[in-house]
Amino acid sequence: MTAIPHSDVLIVGAGISGISSAFHLQKYAPKASFEILERGKKIGGTWNLFKYPGIRSDSDMYTLGFSFRPWRNAKAIADAPAIMNYLQDAVDDGALNDKIHFDKRVVEAKWSTPDGKWFVTVQDGVTGETETRTCKFLHSCAGYYNYDKGYQPDFPGAENFKGPMIHPQFWPEDLDYSDKKVVVIGSGATAVTLVPSMAKTAKHVTMLQRSPTYIVARPSEDAFANFTRKYLPAKMAYGLTRWKNVLLGRFFFWLCRTRPEIVKKRLLDELPELLPEGYDIEKHLTPRYNPWDQRVCLAPDGDFFNAICEGKADIATDHIAEVKENGIALKSGEFLEADIIVSATGLDLNFLGNIEVTVDNEAVEPANLLNYKGMMYSGIPNLLASFGYTNASWTLRCDLTSKYLCRLVNYMDRKDISRVMPTPDMNQVEFEPLLDFSSGYVVRKSAELPKQGSIKPWVMYQNYIADIFLTRFSALQDGALKFTK
Repeated sequence: MTAIPHSDVLIVGAGISGISSAFHLQKYAPKASFEILERGKKIGGTWNLFKYPGIRSDSDMYTLGFSFRPWRNAKAIADAPAIMNYLQDAVDDGALNDKIHFDKRVVEAKWSTPDGKWFVTVQDGVTGETETRTCKFLHSCAGYYNYDKGYQPDFPGAENFKGPMIHPQFWPEDLDYSDKKVVVIGSGATAVTLVPSMAKTAKHVTMLQRSPTYIVARPSEDAFANFTRKYLPAKMAYGLTRWKNVLLGRFFFWLCRTRPEIVKKRLLDELPELLPEGYDIEKHLTPRYNPWDQRVCLAPDGDFFNAICEGKADIATDHIAEVKENGIALKSGEFLEADIIVSATGLDLNFLGNIEVTVDNEAVEPANLLNYKGMMYSGIPNLLASFGYTNASWTLRCDLTSKYLCRLVNYMDRKDISRVMPTPDMNQVEFEPLLDFSSGYVVRKSAELPKQGSIKPWVMYQNYIADIFLTRFSALQDGALKFTK
C-alpha cells in the first residue's frame, strides 16, 4: 500500500502569496517540511492567468514586491512579463522549483481532530485522477476570486451581438483588434488598463461606465528609488523606497478618510490639464463616492488621459438599454458602434479557492466564520489564508501572514502542540462585513464571505503598520487562539 504523502505545511497556490509562504518557511521554520500545489502549469497566479492587453500592476513594485527580494527595474509600475520574471527569479534563487507541483487542484480539505491533521483531496489537471495528501497546517494562497469564471452581468440582447464579447479573465490570445471599434464595459482598474493599451492599434476605444471612478495620473518610475539605487546597496535602497511608499500610502488613505473633500478636490483639480479643453469632467470623471470608498485607479504616465487627448479613446457615462448586433444602445438614446465588446465587469469572489472544507465531518459555512487578524478563521484549526489589503499592495499583508505562520509552526513544535484554532467569545464580539469597501465585486459577495469582528483581534485592519505589531510582536497566547496538545 502506497503511503499518503505528508508535509508539515501544505501551500495551495504558487502565486505571490505561495512563494512568500515557501520562502519564509524555508528561512524561519527550517525544520518544517512543505510542498506547494498549483492548479496551473506555471507559477504566478493572477499574473499568469490574465493575458489581456497592457496588464500591469496597479500598485508600486516596491510594496507589491517581496520584503526579502529587492525590485531592481526602473519602472515602479510593471507589466505582467516583468512581474513573472521577478517571481521566477525568486523561485530559482530560493531553490523552490522542486517544491512546486503543477496541475494539482485542491478540491477538498478535511480536518480530523483525532488524527491532528488535514486530509486533502487533490485532482490532477491532466489525468483527472485524485490523490490524498495530509498536512499539519494548510496555508491557502489561492487568492480571493474564482479562477474559472469572472462576473458577467446579463446584458439585454447580448446574444444579438455579431462580434466577440470578451471577459478580460479569459482573453483570446489570437484576438485581432487592430482598426476595430471597441467598447469596454466597466471603469475599474482593468478597464483603465485596457483602454489606453488597446487604443494604440484599435480604431477607437470607448469606456462605457454607469458612474465615474477616480483615476489619477502618476509617473511609472519612482525617481527616489532610481536615485537611491545608484548610491546605496540594493537592499537598503529597496527598503527605504518600500517604507517611503508605505508611509505615503498610509497618509493618503488617512487623508481620504478624515478629509475626503480635500482629497476629492485635489484629484479633480488635476484633470483639466490632462484632458482636452471643455471635456465634461463632472459627468465622466467625478465619482459620487469619496476617494478610497472604492479603489483609486492609476494611469501610469497619464496613459489613459493621453489616449483621450489623441482622440483614440473616450468615456461614455450611461446605462445599457440593449446590445444590438453591431453595438450597444444606451438609455439616453445614444448608440455605441462596436466590433468588439469587452466586459470588464469584475471578479467573482470566493472563499479559499472554492475548496470544500470540513472540520470533523462538519461542513464549514464561510458566512458564519469570523476572521482572526486577517489570516485565520474561527472554528477552523491549523489553517491560514493569505488575503491582501484593499488600500495597499497585496504582498504587504501576505509577507506578514507568512511570518506569522512560521511563528505558529515553531511555537507548536517546541510545545508539542497539535492544534490551534481561533475561538471568539460571542458575548463580546459582533459580526461586521469583512471589507469596508463599496466596489461592486465586494458588495455582491459580502453576505457569503466570512465576517470581521467589532473588537481585537477579530478586526480586519487595512493598516500595514498596525498589522506588523499584531502579527510579529503580539503574544500567540492571546486568549483568542486555543491551543490543544
